[in-house]
Amino acid sequence: MAEAGYGSPTDVLLKLGNGSPVGVSCDRDAGNGGEQTASKNSSECEQEAHTGEKPYLCDDCGYRTSRKDHLFQHMRTHAGEKPYKCDQCDYSAARKSTLNDHLLKHTGEKPYMCGECGYRTAVRCNLYRHMKIHTGEKPYKCDQCDYSAGLKQLLDRHLAKHTGDKPFMCGECGYRTTQKSALSIHMRAHTGIKPYKCDQCDYSAARKSHLDIHIAKHSNDKPFMCGECGFRTNDRSSLSRHMKIHTSEKTFKCDQCDYSAARKHHLDRHLAKHTGDKPYMCGDCGYSATQWCHLSKHMRTHTGENPHKCDQCDYSAARKHHLDRHLAKHTGDKPYMCGDCGYRATQWCHLSKHMRTHTGEKPYTYDQCDYSSAQKSTLDRHLVENTDENPKSAKCDSFASQKSSLDRHLATHTDEKSS
Repeated sequence: MAEAGYGSPTDVLLKLGNGSPVGVSCDRDAGNGGEQTASKNSSECEQEAHTGEKPYLCDDCGYRTSRKDHLFQHMRTHAGEKPYKCDQCDYSAARKSTLNDHLLKHTGEKPYMCGECGYRTAVRCNLYRHMKIHTGEKPYKCDQCDYSAGLKQLLDRHLAKHTGDKPFMCGECGYRTTQKSALSIHMRAHTGIKPYKCDQCDYSAARKSHLDIHIAKHSNDKPFMCGECGFRTNDRSSLSRHMKIHTSEKTFKCDQCDYSAARKHHLDRHLAKHTGDKPYMCGDCGYSATQWCHLSKHMRTHTGENPHKCDQCDYSAARKHHLDRHLAKHTGDKPYMCGDCGYRATQWCHLSKHMRTHTGEKPYTYDQCDYSSAQKSTLDRHLVENTDENPKSAKCDSFASQKSSLDRHLATHTDEKSS
């Protein structure tokens, strides 16, 4: 077999007699069942690994590598070629190793286990990355600040904050992101694709993390507990986010004012107040929103869709947090507790509001006077009471201090008419 040329990587695969795609690889890969390879000797490969030399260049994007077979595999990302097919579903991959990882999803096998915490995974490299959590190793350094990360993709995501670049855009709604994988996941909101299936009920999800959280509901197991307030969850990342409440760690800073937040999406929501930008618009009624998820939830008011079902009665809701609030009625569970006075709540937002009675925090202010309040509804009531904007019923002479109160009042007219 003639060896592929060392020039421009156009003929990216060598074909064997049986038609199987085989990349050029080191001798250490040869000898498996007589598999034929066009190879360099292993000492050359190891030498390149130590020297850092990367002589193989992709003409399309500038990607460099020390091994020719890696370049061949990379070129498939440009050609869109995915020769490795799963025999149990329609999945296909550009690399044999990627297909092997996928096949483990069908078997559920997770052979690699962390000796520190019991974490299990189907892929060896995932365990390697996970171990950095325990060792504290963060080899990937930002060259513009002192940020460092244990994973390369975390550094890439961080670097986008410096440039502000979001090159991947959704053609349906204008959503933009720094990562191709994030756009791929987002597109499922439009296509309705939910590839992750629960094997215990008919639930399916667009994201693997959502399925993991759902599966834990079958066992009702909540192994992750907050030592400060007793909050329990079945998801480690949820506990991590929750802990920021107690530590007051607010790592996401606004560059236009002194606002800071513990969560990135809270900062994104805040930034929209500076720009006034609401790029997501409803085609039915003109409603616009700063975030795609808000528009998605709004659209259910037109479709009447209530996707969140209670498994103990026939209640259903358009929003997940409405279902969570309802479920607490069945269990009587109030997992959020105030460490100062013992007050308990079914929802974190209720505990957060309660805590302001202890801290004296009043984050809601009015720019026309020095009034401030601990709750937004109180500020809204103040604005109505001190302006000429008191909502009035068009059906009678009733006034309300809050729009929500007026809406409830108007419903009484609707009920009278229907009866």
